[in-house]
Amino acid sequence: MTLEQEEDGVWIVTLNRPLKRNALNLDTIEELVTLFSNAPRAGAKAIVLAAEGDHFCAGLDLIEHHDADRSPADFMHVCLRWHEAFNKMEYGGVPVIAALKGAVVGGGLELASSAHIRVADASTYFALPEGQRGLFTGGGATIRVADLIGKARMIDMMLMGRVYQGQEAVDLGLAQYLEEGSSYDKALELARRAAANLPLTNFAICSAISHMQNMSAMDAAYAEAVVAGVVNTQPDARARLAAFADKTAARVRPNSK
Repeated sequence: MTLEQEEDGVWIVTLNRPLKRNALNLDTIEELVTLFSNAPRAGAKAIVLAAEGDHFCAGLDLIEHHDADRSPADFMHVCLRWHEAFNKMEYGGVPVIAALKGAVVGGGLELASSAHIRVADASTYFALPEGQRGLFTGGGATIRVADLIGKARMIDMMLMGRVYQGQEAVDLGLAQYLEEGSSYDKALELARRAAANLPLTNFAICSAISHMQNMSAMDAAYAEAVVAGVVNTQPDARARLAAFADKTAARVRPNSK
């Protein structure tokens, strides 16, 4: 995995095992844990998650898993490290934009679903082939993928090896953007736009919403009010509010046709 840090606070994190279709081995998971644990305090304002080669990520490194011949307890701890890495992404408070291409399969989909925004290109396809491999998801698909597309569709993907791609995948929620050209270029554009927001506002958007989804409606309403009380009175917001009040700020307009 490689890391580039841009001057505007955008970080570009690139999976770098193209000969393995960027399958996730233990070393890569540990790198993800470390990086996303440190990013909020190290000046990252937004992160592009990209990949070398033709594929974003083909999931668990099945060769490593086969050769390790793990015990149930050993693999349970592997799964817990995956959860640690992906939770750091989702709840860390720094916007993560995934630039998808080729295979987004199994654990690769679990990784992608931990990002806040997913940009697919024409080559991108999504699958959960665990049923055909004699496996079960262990990196959060039952939480995040089921939340994105619903329980029934996730079960169908796992049982039948169903593949989604193109506009159908976007319509289901597997990605928010579909690019005919480079998903990386679009992801970088989005990351730069996100990085221009106030960091505390981004932190709330990319952390609090996920936490609130885990709460009861009453608890979420209370938590939302508390977060809004902090974010909406931050000193750095006053200049932006003043620009809105004196009509110098950009207004929200409908999309051009």
